[in-house]
Amino acid sequence: MTETVTPAPHPAKPVRVRRRVPTRSPHQAARGNGRLGGPLAALPWALPAFALVGVLLVYPFFRSVYDSFFENNGFTSRFTGFDNYARLADDPVFGRSLLNTLMWVAGTLLLPVLAGLLIAVATHRMRFGGIAQLVIVLPYAISAAATAVLWNFMLTSDGAVNQVLRGVGLDGWAQTWLLEWPQNTLSMIVAGTWQATGLNVVLFAIGLRAIPRDTVEAAQLDGASGWRMFRHITLPQLRAVTVVVVGMAIVNSLKAFDMIWILAKGGPSRSSETLALSMYREAFRLFHVGYGSAIALVLSVIVVASSWTYLRRQMPEAGPRAADGKA
Repeated sequence: MTETVTPAPHPAKPVRVRRRVPTRSPHQAARGNGRLGGPLAALPWALPAFALVGVLLVYPFFRSVYDSFFENNGFTSRFTGFDNYARLADDPVFGRSLLNTLMWVAGTLLLPVLAGLLIAVATHRMRFGGIAQLVIVLPYAISAAATAVLWNFMLTSDGAVNQVLRGVGLDGWAQTWLLEWPQNTLSMIVAGTWQATGLNVVLFAIGLRAIPRDTVEAAQLDGASGWRMFRHITLPQLRAVTVVVVGMAIVNSLKAFDMIWILAKGGPSRSSETLALSMYREAFRLFHVGYGSAIALVLSVIVVASSWTYLRRQMPEAGPRAADGKA
C-alpha cells in the first residue's frame, strides 16, 4: 500500500498596502487649514524685526519730517510751516556744508575706488600679492574714530607730516592742514581714502578671481595683454563688483561724520562741516531741533535720490525685461 504525500502549500505572499499620501493643491496650501500655516505663518517670527526697523528707522524719519515744520528748541514748539526750509537757502553755513558734502562724495568716491581697483589688479598675480593686499586692508580693520586720532597726530601744526617735510628741507610745504579751508577738507578726504581703500581691494580681488580662466586665455591667444587686456576683458568682467563698490562709496561719503568730527569738529568756524555734521550741531548742540530736522530730511532725500539714480543708470535693462516678463 503506497502512501500519497501531499506537498505543503506555499506560504502566501504578504500583500503590500500602499498608503496614499494626502496632498494639497497650492490654493489649499495658501489658505491653510486653521492651524499654523499659510502665508502668515512666518509673521510672528518677523514681528521683532519689523518692530526694530519701525523703532530705529521709520519712526525717527517721520518724526524728523514732523519736527521740520516747527521751531523747536527741545522744550517749546511752535508751528512755522516751511520757514526752516526757506532758512536753508539763506544760510551760508548750509551752503558750505553742501559744498563740503559734494567734495567728500567726489573725493571718497574717486580716490578709494580707483586706488582699490589699481592695487587689486597690480597684486592679483604677484608672487607676494596676498601679503601686499593684507597690508593695504589692515587700515580698514581700524575704526574710523581711531583712524581720525592717528591722522590728527599726523596733521597738526607740529605733527608728523610737517616734521618730515621740515626734515627733508621742504619747509615751505609745511602747513596748518586742519585749520584752513579747503585744505582741511582735502586732508580729511586723504585720511578717509587711506582707510576705505582696503575694503575696495578685497571686493575687487574677489571679482578678479571670479573671472573665467577660459576668457583670459582666449584673449591672450588673440594677442591681448596689458592695457588692452584690462580695458576689454578685466574691466567689463568687474562691472558687477564695481556697481557694489561705487554704490557703497556714495552712501558712506554722504553720511560721513565720525572722522570729520574728531579731526576738526567741522571747524574752523564751521568751514569743514558736511550736512551730517550740520544736522548734528543744529539739533543736538544748538538745540535747533526743527532746523536740524530740515537738514536731516534734505540729506535723506539726497542719499535716496543719488542711490536710486545711480542704480537705475547701472541697470537700465531692468525696465524692459520686467515689461517683457509681464507681457
